[in-house]
Amino acid sequence: MTMRLSPGVCAGLVLCCLMAAAPAAAQQLPPPQVSVQEMTPEALPVVNELPGRVAATRTAEVRPRVGGIVIERVFEQGGKVEAGDVLYRIDPAPYDVRVASAEGALARAEATALNAADQEKRARALRERKVTAGVDLDNAATALAQAQADVAIARASLQEAQLNRSYTEVAAPIAGVVGRALVTEGALVNAQTDIMATIQQLDPVYVDFTQSSSELFALRRALAAGQLAMISADAAAVRLIFDDGSEYAHPGKLLFSEASVDSSTGQITLRAEFPNPEGDLLPGLYVRVRIEQAVRDNALTVPQMAVQRDQSGQAYVYALKDADTVERRDVTLGQTAGNRWLVESGLKPGDRVVVAGAQKLYPDAKVVPQPVDAAQPAVPAGAAAAAEAPAPAPAQE
Repeated sequence: MTMRLSPGVCAGLVLCCLMAAAPAAAQQLPPPQVSVQEMTPEALPVVNELPGRVAATRTAEVRPRVGGIVIERVFEQGGKVEAGDVLYRIDPAPYDVRVASAEGALARAEATALNAADQEKRARALRERKVTAGVDLDNAATALAQAQADVAIARASLQEAQLNRSYTEVAAPIAGVVGRALVTEGALVNAQTDIMATIQQLDPVYVDFTQSSSELFALRRALAAGQLAMISADAAAVRLIFDDGSEYAHPGKLLFSEASVDSSTGQITLRAEFPNPEGDLLPGLYVRVRIEQAVRDNALTVPQMAVQRDQSGQAYVYALKDADTVERRDVTLGQTAGNRWLVESGLKPGDRVVVAGAQKLYPDAKVVPQPVDAAQPAVPAGAAAAAEAPAPAPAQE
């Protein structure tokens, strides 16, 4: 008797056969090729990015030394000036009168002194012939001394008047970039009071930046414990990063750090100096300072593409535990150095870490390791083989 199977039963039998054959087919797949790097200790600088602002190395407020009416503005606003360049002219007429008055007073004092000298000479001659008493000679000598003192006073008054006359030309005290004019022609300015303009020296410039005291003290403790090596202020590399992420072309140098902590913020202020030949750095500009503060000897780093994280956020990598088997290694990561992570713990020198092709691995998986140089970017072995494969020949028409 012949049995007939329904189409549904036949389809079920075929599906069961395929499912039974799938593990056998999977077991026949070759182990994947992965790129591995051997962990080699290296000296890694400890780099911090800190917020800062640009400040001029010199700032001078231009104030008049004498008062009067401004009759001329000489400088170009926003331009460069040299020390001694005339910026404003104040009406010199009142000071010309004072100079003339002082010159007259000096001439009168000199004439009085000349007459006193003649009187003293005459009194001395009469005294030598015993014609007059000694008191007359003393009075004549005293009058001569007073007249000579009056001459010195008059000469100093003339010098003061001439100096005030020269101050009617308001000069730049320093070289730099002058800002906008704060007074105009016809304005009355008072001596030592009114600010007429501001000059800032912008090449080089200072950059003041802050670091938390806790970070700085932790760094010092690590230096004291020998975990880090100190970098001298002259050797510390200092770079500027703008808001758009671009890096300033010229490196700077660290000048000093303040010896006090801001009580309101808990920050310590540091200062660096940068050349500014193109004038790109302007006072008040917000920047980020990338500074090397120490060196970590015998540091281990892994490419960022080698690090994975589980659902709890734990970072881990796959490393070879023998020739062709991998295991999971939980790692503690530190700072970034370019496209690499600093490994604080979880790896040791000599470990071989999978840096490409780890996304489909699992503990105790079999692999075909392909060593790569740490200085070269890791490329999966499959991708490299595909890249080296010859291009297909063009179709013939």
